[in-house]
Amino acid sequence: MGGRRFLLCGAVVASPGVPLRSPGYVAVVDNRIYDVGEGTPPDTVYTSEWRRLDLSGCLITPGLICTHHHLYQTITRGLAPDATLFEWLTTLYPLWAHLTPEMVEISSQAGLALLALSGCTTVADHAYLFPKDVDPFEWIQAEVAAAQRVGLRLYLARGAMDLGRSQGGLPPDEVVETIDEALMRMAQAVKQLHDPKPDAHVRVALGPCSPFSASSQLYRESARLARSLGVRLHTHLAETMDEEEYTRERFGVRPYAYVRSLGFDGPDLWVAHAVHLDEEEIAAFAEAGTSVAHCPTSNGRLGAGIAPVAQMMRGGVNVGLGVDGAASNEGAQMQAELHQALLFARAKEGPTALSTQEVLTMATLGGARCLGWEAEMGKLEPGMLADMAAWRIDSLTDSGIHDPLAAWVLGTPRAAEAVWVDGRPVVQSGRLVDLDMEVLACELDTHSRRLLQAGGMMR
Repeated sequence: MGGRRFLLCGAVVASPGVPLRSPGYVAVVDNRIYDVGEGTPPDTVYTSEWRRLDLSGCLITPGLICTHHHLYQTITRGLAPDATLFEWLTTLYPLWAHLTPEMVEISSQAGLALLALSGCTTVADHAYLFPKDVDPFEWIQAEVAAAQRVGLRLYLARGAMDLGRSQGGLPPDEVVETIDEALMRMAQAVKQLHDPKPDAHVRVALGPCSPFSASSQLYRESARLARSLGVRLHTHLAETMDEEEYTRERFGVRPYAYVRSLGFDGPDLWVAHAVHLDEEEIAAFAEAGTSVAHCPTSNGRLGAGIAPVAQMMRGGVNVGLGVDGAASNEGAQMQAELHQALLFARAKEGPTALSTQEVLTMATLGGARCLGWEAEMGKLEPGMLADMAAWRIDSLTDSGIHDPLAAWVLGTPRAAEAVWVDGRPVVQSGRLVDLDMEVLACELDTHSRRLLQAGGMMR
């Protein structure tokens, strides 16, 4: 057995569906998990050739998987803080029309850095907005470059909007594409960027934005194109009552019935939000194998409501976690989202609605299933990709919390102590390995001010 080998020792090891190993160890060879065990690693197997990292006082989990984000929004946080979704969008659309690829790259780097520091190893980003004077592929390449810089895996949902205000949609015409442009550019993104290999760092899905910004034809043709190319589908769905009123008024049905009639249904689809689903729709999701990206903080920030995730999971629907765009979740950090998901579910459905183990599963294996990547990530098991996070649980904030998962989920939201992607460190001692956080913060602030000035919103 050759290659890069190291051991994470002395920590509590937590993985979906498996009792905690306390203490336990994880052995890694190259970019894969070689072994996971309890107690002390046997010296007869793990000789001096193995590099040992003592993580006593830590919890080790699979890397967290963010199933829904809009990385370009990191540059426009804190605006329209008391607005509904439609009010917030109509405020920010004109500002986003002034974004440049350089701004997108800095914004994406910052968003990805925040995710990495919160234990995230894979992020699905829904890129759907492209100003008229910007090359959309240059925008996409800026996101890919940012992910490579930070070191995370990127699942790019190449979205589109073609239903501008002049056509009865919500967004202004200067940030939408024609159907032909969108489909051509979606195919280009798949052809040039999608990597189907098991350990890929960039994959591509297709994702018309929402029923109020993408036409029926764009939904229908995107579904056909995705299936012809063998890639997944993504969209926003059932996020607010305003959206439901929109589809009822124009199409005579609720949002899910509408997109389902256009081919958006099945195990190759995951949708963001699903706040407003009834029992029949939940059953239909389960039957179709459609997954949900739950974004509790953003839904709370915009007053959209609380998704019935406990009911979904009991009914057989796969649920992952997302942070949504950073302009509607100013923290946009994955570990905090676990805390919110558990509390929101219990506030809605009682103290047994979700357990800490179920929230761990949602943030890891549930996310992997959303992305069709569960054979490679989401669990700490031999053969899985070595995407992992370590968390200190021995500080004053956790002292006296005797259940390590309770400390991690119910206790104070925290940054990761260390994060590995493909067995390579992305975060060490709570800091990014390949990026200077202070320099990045200054760059983000500079570009944010330029954007606000360009959009006439600079104070």
